Amino acid sequence: METKKVHIPYGKQHIDAKDIQAVIEALQSDFLTQGPRIKAFEDAFAAYVGARYAVAVSNGTAALHLAAMALGVQKGDRVITTPITFAASANCIGYCGGETDFADIDPSTGLLDINKVRALLEKAPKGTYKGIIPVDFAGKAVDLEAFRQLADEFGLWIIEDACHAPGGYFTDSKGQRQLCGNGRFADLSVFSFHPVKHIACGEGGMITTNDQDLYNKLILLRTHGITKNPALMHENHGDWYYEMLELGYNYRLTDFQAALGLTQLEKADAGLAARQRIARRYDEAFAGTGIDNTIAKFDEGHAYHLYVIQADGRKNLYDRLKESGIYTQVHYIPVHTLPYYKEKMPGVKLPAAEGLYARCLSLPMYPTLSEEEQEYVIEKIMSILQHRT
Repeated sequence: METKKVHIPYGKQHIDAKDIQAVIEALQSDFLTQGPRIKAFEDAFAAYVGARYAVAVSNGTAALHLAAMALGVQKGDRVITTPITFAASANCIGYCGGETDFADIDPSTGLLDINKVRALLEKAPKGTYKGIIPVDFAGKAVDLEAFRQLADEFGLWIIEDACHAPGGYFTDSKGQRQLCGNGRFADLSVFSFHPVKHIACGEGGMITTNDQDLYNKLILLRTHGITKNPALMHENHGDWYYEMLELGYNYRLTDFQAALGLTQLEKADAGLAARQRIARRYDEAFAGTGIDNTIAKFDEGHAYHLYVIQADGRKNLYDRLKESGIYTQVHYIPVHTLPYYKEKMPGVKLPAAEGLYARCLSLPMYPTLSEEEQEYVIEKIMSILQHRT
């Protein structure tokens, strides 16, 4: 590996000839947007995760925003989420005028700690909080059955941020697999189709649900709040007529992105299997070495968007790996420590999240990572950690 220039990113899309041909055909079709490929992608994705409905949107952030809007988040509403996530998981509540509070993570999983969420709920006056946004961090599925029980106890809704986890699942109390985004426990689930995710559309997102009323609301909000459905309109002047019923947004996905999404979805299971093989090889290589892979250890239901290790002297490891052509990443800077949120909630300390951030490093993880490339990554990590001063 070192005899030629090495460039191994932490994540990477996999585009093949079939993907390219599908996009070309979409570009040569009558529809570049609002065409038949959108519904085809939605139906295929809903079937993939086991949900009744799916709504394609322009990106994962738009999915979160529309989910919050559909659930009626407004000024004064408070919602709980994890600090170990991308900022959009919290920002979506602010877009609607609400406020986000953060509960700490479980250091053994990196996921939102349900006991810390309960503590926040029990400490606050009844009705303070409206919902919870658990995140399937790195691809590890949250136990939504437990969160659903908690949410029902306090009258809350749930948005599952499953942007890292299409194809992932947890096992419920009856021993049944519950796929991320299947709508069994969350009111709404959101996914991202950013290039480093499992399904790459360039940009793109999806919202899944089993609730028909929420589905109808999302369809309306996705396109300016405008409808041409005669059943919803107050009056009808002809085929050209439309009505704006809500203040919505233009959060549509294009047909050529949906075409790419459809072919990418066909490869989703193979990509997931490849990610899990890579995770197993990391596990085997790090066993007994002292490298802390606690939150990444193999789990059949883990979708492995990321493989996260923890190490003292993380910056040195990051820099040294970069010098060797290995480009890792840090997931995430805790959201409550970002200046915008720090100013809104001064003095908030979440030790488990802050402890993870101080030591975490996401290693290369994508389906086309070769065994040779992975072995090079492993050797460099071990060499650096064994020779650090």
